[in-house]
Amino acid sequence: MSLLIEQQGPVVRVTLNRPEVRNAFNEELIAELTAWAESVRADGPARVAVLSGAGKAFCAGADLGWMSKMVAYTRDENLRDARAAAAMFEALDRLPIPLIGRVHGAALGGGAGLAAVCDIVAAADDTIFGFTEVKLGIIPAVISPYTLAKIGRSAARELFLTGARFSAERAREIGLVHAVGDAAELDRIVAKYVNDVLTSAPQAIAAAKALIAAVSTRPHADAGDLTSQAIADRRVSAEGQDGMRAFLEKRPPSWLSGGS
Repeated sequence: MSLLIEQQGPVVRVTLNRPEVRNAFNEELIAELTAWAESVRADGPARVAVLSGAGKAFCAGADLGWMSKMVAYTRDENLRDARAAAAMFEALDRLPIPLIGRVHGAALGGGAGLAAVCDIVAAADDTIFGFTEVKLGIIPAVISPYTLAKIGRSAARELFLTGARFSAERAREIGLVHAVGDAAELDRIVAKYVNDVLTSAPQAIAAAKALIAAVSTRPHADAGDLTSQAIADRRVSAEGQDGMRAFLEKRPPSWLSGGS
């Protein structure tokens, strides 16, 4: 299996499992990651997912064997191949639960795009990042919607056009990464993020994630009605009512106390 999936109560741990090639993408890994992402349901057992890589790296981009096939592909074959990768990133982006990236070693090309599609990213301080596609005569195309949403046009112009590799600290500065620590700290940082998710209301998290996607594509003048309806819906929802009453009554809300 190119992907290991381990359910630990409300936490699902998803591990890229091709350490011999630094977890580089091929058709099988893309298909397995897509299938997993499409299987996650908002009302399922998982409330948060942690994505990591086995071995010495998070994800080093495209597998050499896969790339050797691309060289001989027709344009139509390349289009089909690229659409499969785009579908994977879209499925990950649409997850109804938070996706936390645990990044170490290297996140290059599509691996950097995988970091970009995570909601939250913690990286080891010696991780090397890079949108290195132009070094191969290609471009970071299917990852660009998620990367631009994270790092913006200015950083993308520099990093997409040069293919330069950069540090975890630089990744944090441009918004690709949210927390950086040494290897010994990385699991503690991830555990803190997991705990923050699990102590928050699950339906509210899903609604907040959907809100980000909806509002980010609208001008401010067009977002007022959508955001007003969104908060009104949450205030009258069972979860919202319980959360606000629990705060006022100084008691744990149902998602912490085990109630429905």
